[in-house]
Amino acid sequence: MPRPSTGEYPHNWPEIAESTKREAGWKCVRCNEAHNIAEGYMLTVHHIDLNKSNCEWWNLAALCQRCHLKIQHKVIIERPYMFEHSPWFKPYAAGYYAFTHGLPHDKEFVMSHLDQLLDFGRPFALFPNLEFAK
Repeated sequence: MPRPSTGEYPHNWPEIAESTKREAGWKCVRCNEAHNIAEGYMLTVHHIDLNKSNCEWWNLAALCQRCHLKIQHKVIIERPYMFEHSPWFKPYAAGYYAFTHGLPHDKEFVMSHLDQLLDFGRPFALFPNLEFAK
């Protein structure tokens, strides 16, 4: 059964969505197709945790409608991952892990600590001595 979306879009959602698409270069971050409605690639913005009021950068992915529909309700950011994340998803997962572990979650910090942050999403049994230097 699909997980339900929660929250409400903020009043400035159109500006947030536009900014997210612009930062992605008006391309899908998953398949790299440019926004081109005539060719069937309409760019959307996906709330990864399905909370419409959570507009942190790591929760908003510019996805073409095709990719959006493929991952909707399948990508569960809260779930530990046994395998490596897809390249497009790594920054979003790392941002989420930084946020949930009380670490800085701005894009600059996350990108400079990407591999270390991604270790937080792996099952703990694989990393029993995991430590993070702030």
